[in-house]
Amino acid sequence: MNDNKRKIQIFDTTLRDGEQAPGASIDPERKIVIARQIAKLGVDVIEPGFPISSPGEFAAVQQISRELQNVEIAGFARAVKADIDAAVKATQDAARRRLHLFISSSDIHLNYQLKKSRADVIRMAKEMVAYGKQFVDEIEFSAMDSTRSDRSFVIELVEAVIAEGATIINLPDTLGYALPHEIDELFRSVRQSARGGETVRYSAHCHNDLGLAAANSLAAIGAGASQIEVTVNGVGERAGNCSLEELAMIIETRKEALQLATNIQIGEIYETSRVVSRAMHSPIAYNKPIVGRNAFQHESGIHQDGLLKNRNTYEIMDPEAMGIPRSMIVLGRHSGSHAIRHRLSEYGIDVADEHMKEVYDRFKRLADEKKIVTDDELIRIVGETTDTQPDPYVMTDLQVLSGSNRSRVASVTIKESGDGEERSYTAVGAGPIEAVIRCIQQAIPVAAEFEDLELHSLSTGEDAHGEAVVSIIYNDQRYRGTSIHKDIVFAAAQAYVAACNQAVMASSGSAAPKASAENQAG
Repeated sequence: MNDNKRKIQIFDTTLRDGEQAPGASIDPERKIVIARQIAKLGVDVIEPGFPISSPGEFAAVQQISRELQNVEIAGFARAVKADIDAAVKATQDAARRRLHLFISSSDIHLNYQLKKSRADVIRMAKEMVAYGKQFVDEIEFSAMDSTRSDRSFVIELVEAVIAEGATIINLPDTLGYALPHEIDELFRSVRQSARGGETVRYSAHCHNDLGLAAANSLAAIGAGASQIEVTVNGVGERAGNCSLEELAMIIETRKEALQLATNIQIGEIYETSRVVSRAMHSPIAYNKPIVGRNAFQHESGIHQDGLLKNRNTYEIMDPEAMGIPRSMIVLGRHSGSHAIRHRLSEYGIDVADEHMKEVYDRFKRLADEKKIVTDDELIRIVGETTDTQPDPYVMTDLQVLSGSNRSRVASVTIKESGDGEERSYTAVGAGPIEAVIRCIQQAIPVAAEFEDLELHSLSTGEDAHGEAVVSIIYNDQRYRGTSIHKDIVFAAAQAYVAACNQAVMASSGSAAPKASAENQAG
């Protein structure tokens, strides 16, 4: 790394602002798990919550402060003594900490929310910064809704808190309203015009209501901000905050042009994204930059051909460097025969030229009908064309008996490619999917640790299709299977069998996909 690159501090507020997203509330135990992963990601500051808001929130902030001694902890508080006392007490065991105070600065907030005059706000801010300074050296002050505030008042407010000991000034774009050039002008104006403005550090907290959070954060950096406040997956109020992974990868990918650097360990990006998405029950949009499932996938035959020859033809980042499973080629109606041969070769399947045309013709017909052809469907096409069974295991039948007051009972029939025999297995579970998975675990020797299940609705109405994505761990490697079906229990079972088949093929020494690739079933 070039030592001349300017280091940008990453302030993570996933557990405070991110948790304010509707439905994203996290219990204290999960907060601690997420905080550990965020610290592992390499952020400089964690804001773990709002201590005054509840006893559970206070306890979570307190435990995170005690446990995570290698990251600075920010105690969040309104410009109110009780808030400050709670934040100070909750973070008192942190190795490094700061007090993060905020008060609104826009007239619309003052008149309709706070019902305070500008003079009242300046007095409150001065008193509370001075009060907080008794307990901590580092005080970050946020003038909430700065970008919709009168510039002269923001400067006056900033001057007042700097005089009382504030060390970091945050100028938030609370409603995601500003344009990049307006952010630039705001930061430059405050730095240059406020007395003491050049003696403190500056932070930007940009919301994404107009989709400009990352661009506005970069504009703030250009105007002198040395800290950016972000959330994992961009979660937060309304349209969310500046996305940690987006900002980190903008800086990483364009570091020579920007001459910037961060302490983010990019290899932890994907795992952190998954942890937060699960805990907050917040699905990630397919087209989400960096961590969305389509971010590194390609269906176009032209793109696929280029990628197979040289990844850099259509990718500017390496997904595997971020811990993202490589699954760059999606087989659909726009795919060419070269992509199909490549996918089959990953499974150790070599189709003779005399069969390839029929395989491709069947593939195209299925792609016209279903849009995406999964790996399992492609392998099945090969089997039908060549009268073989390439998959080690095929689920030929599934039945589930469910009731509101009884355990669910499942029966699964599995056909093995080795001897061609079909064998049936039964099991019970608290839910239908659990019962089915237990059946399959009896049938397949490598049906290892069931790590994760994601369910997605792909359409609406009575004939809606559901998608199941199953992850398993075998020999310390992760394998994923995907299936699409109208019956979501059947889809989950197919996805699990697909993941297990991938593990079997990998462990048998065949040229199966790497453990980071996705095996899909349909």
